[in-house]
Amino acid sequence: MPRKASWLCSNGKKGREAMLWGDKRYFSLKYYLRKRFPGKIKKIAIDAGFTCPNRDGTLGYGGCIFCSGKGSGDTGGSREMPIEEQIARGMAYHENRYGIRQFIVYFQAFTNTHGDPGYLRKLYEKAIQDDRVVALSIATRPDCLGPEILDVLDEVNRKKPLWVELGLQTIHDRTAELIGRRFDLPCFDQAVWNLKNRGIEVICHTILGLPGETPQDMIETARYVSRSGVQGIKLQLLHVLEGTALADMYQRGEFPLMEREAYVKTVVDCLEVLSPDIVIHRLTGDGPRDILLGPLWSLDKIGVLQDIDRELVWRDSWQGKYHQQV
Repeated sequence: MPRKASWLCSNGKKGREAMLWGDKRYFSLKYYLRKRFPGKIKKIAIDAGFTCPNRDGTLGYGGCIFCSGKGSGDTGGSREMPIEEQIARGMAYHENRYGIRQFIVYFQAFTNTHGDPGYLRKLYEKAIQDDRVVALSIATRPDCLGPEILDVLDEVNRKKPLWVELGLQTIHDRTAELIGRRFDLPCFDQAVWNLKNRGIEVICHTILGLPGETPQDMIETARYVSRSGVQGIKLQLLHVLEGTALADMYQRGEFPLMEREAYVKTVVDCLEVLSPDIVIHRLTGDGPRDILLGPLWSLDKIGVLQDIDRELVWRDSWQGKYHQQV
């Protein structure tokens, strides 16, 4: 549970008691992991060779406009390598260099429930067979969770803790159409309900800075997610990557990128309306340097996170401060 602590406001006066999770004013993933899995832990991102219904013709071709050729798995493993080898290499690296002996395997690239249920079962079983794997995280779309897939996920969750990450990005229909998402908001709601009904933890992935969206639009998405019943959220900065439809739009000058100060303020606005029970899995993002067109300030990830911390202190604020007002 978070604790309360008094802070000095910018005017030197003692402010309201702020909620603290360790040394943070938000419920960070790091804090959550320390409480749930004592000892150091590392997430290993892998590429299991999946595609996406938005790419293979099931729903469309080319994917969402921001999605690179690696399907948001640019920082993950190589699909040319069996997942057992990707996992083993990741474990060996972190164990030898940092002494870490607990891991979360993260199926990151593309849509990791878009396949035959029997094949998925075998793949997930391989991922959790090592005793050092304490949990499994699977990124997918809300429209790729049919009854048989849910049964497979239920089986996995009974063996080791399972997180399912749903790519929502935005609640606004106009933006969803622009980015080519190809599922509606009720589909997301149903997926959350189906997963929670089976005791599976749900993480929602959102993007701040999508073309045409105002800070208020982004806050409304955070409010909605807070009420949806998910256990975790990723607040991801929009990255423009080479080779994407979004890059073409950006180079034609069709939308501006968020400035660093505006992004920091919007993240804090979102944190204030989120339930204090929701784990914050991400507050910015990791755009690959070799294909990142912008925002280039995002490469200073540590600095951006420090700016967010300072903004929270300056406001004398914390995650969930205005949650009861939403």
